[in-house]
Order: sequence, then structure tokens, then C-alpha cells
Amino acid sequence: MIRVAVVDDEQLVRSGLRMILGTAPDIEVVAECGGGAAVDTVLGHAPDVVLLDIRMPDVDGLTVLRRLRAAQRPPVVAMLTTFDADEYLAAALRAGAAGFLLKDTDPEQLVRSVRTLAAGGSVLDPGVTPAVIGGYLAAGAETRAADAVRRLTPREREVLAHVGAGLPNARIADRMSLAPSTVKDHVRAVLGKLGGLNRVQAAILADRAGLVPAEPPPHGRGTTTPPA
Repeated sequence: MIRVAVVDDEQLVRSGLRMILGTAPDIEVVAECGGGAAVDTVLGHAPDVVLLDIRMPDVDGLTVLRRLRAAQRPPVVAMLTTFDADEYLAAALRAGAAGFLLKDTDPEQLVRSVRTLAAGGSVLDPGVTPAVIGGYLAAGAETRAADAVRRLTPREREVLAHVGAGLPNARIADRMSLAPSTVKDHVRAVLGKLGGLNRVQAAILADRAGLVPAEPPPHGRGTTTPPA
């Protein structure tokens, strides 16, 4: 079972997400709470995935994200956002968010996204991707990123393209006919050459560098790929 915690100050949002995720036989919502109790609640239940509102009145999601990522065994955290929260996205990306989802994400896509996150993949809703790219690749960062991508070997660029498509290591290994341990080494090397980025940051760079083929998702609006 994939254990999930939902953090949002709106009870209606929490109830809706619990109901949607509860339809999946392999997902269990083990905790839900507002921002004030988020850190203690999440760490007390040890979920695999946290869906965290990026903007809350009592404590902002960025603060919660940083505290969770500093834990000894941090969970995977995806930020729940709206179209009017663009100014928070780049900061969440730098703080270690593993993905971004709009609160009105299609139910089937939400379930697929949680599975992708639990498998080690990344999630970028098309509705927030342009804002994330614009916020992260600013003030010359895009040029530096392009230079870093050009320094990658052909094999590393292929790995980066798969990371950009949101694939976890197991799926990349299948696609490239490599051992998962070999893919893990390649991913680590790529992230290091790109300046110590996380997978979501690397996925954004891969997209901007034109390494990710433009093709519509099979269902819904999201850009995730189901795990193996």
C-alpha cells in the first residue's frame, strides 16, 4: 500500500482528496490535517507521499516542506497549488518538492500521480509547468543549464530525457535495457553535472532543452508516467 498524507487548511479539499484516493486499491490516506499540525502529523504517520498545499494562512507550505525535507527519513512531497500561486513555485522547487499538482486535477490523474511519486518519478501538471520553468530558469540560469546539458554524454542526455518524462529509475532501466543500479548511477551523475539538481529540476531543464518529446498524455491533463 502507498501511504499518503494530505495537508490543506480547507476541510473540503482534504475530504475530496481522501475520497478520490480511497477509490484506489493500492493507496491509503493515513493522515490529513491543516498546516499548523502538518509537521508533527506527517512525521508521526510516516507516509510515503505527502500532498501539501503550497499556500496556507497559519503556516505556509514552503515552511512545512523545508521541515519535512530536513527529517531523517523525509517523505516525497508534491505541492498542491492554484493558478494564482506562481510566485511560490520556484521556491518550492529549490526546497525539494517532487512535483506540482493543481487542486482540480482529474481524479484518475491524481491517482496516477501518487503512484508515480511513490515509485520515485516526478509530477508536473501542465497548468503549472510554464510558471515553474519561468521562475526557476531566470537571470541567466537558462543559459547555464543549456551549457550543462551540452556537456552531458549522449547516454546521459538519453537518461535526462527519460527523467524529463517523469519516469522512475525502474522504467528508465526497461526503456534503455540497463540494470536499475546502472540507471541509478547515471541519474546521480547527470544530477551532479547539472549542479546538484533534484529530479524535478532536472525534468524542467530537460523540457526546456528540447529533450522531452511533445506528446499528449494518454488520459487526463497531467504529464506523469505510471510506474512499473
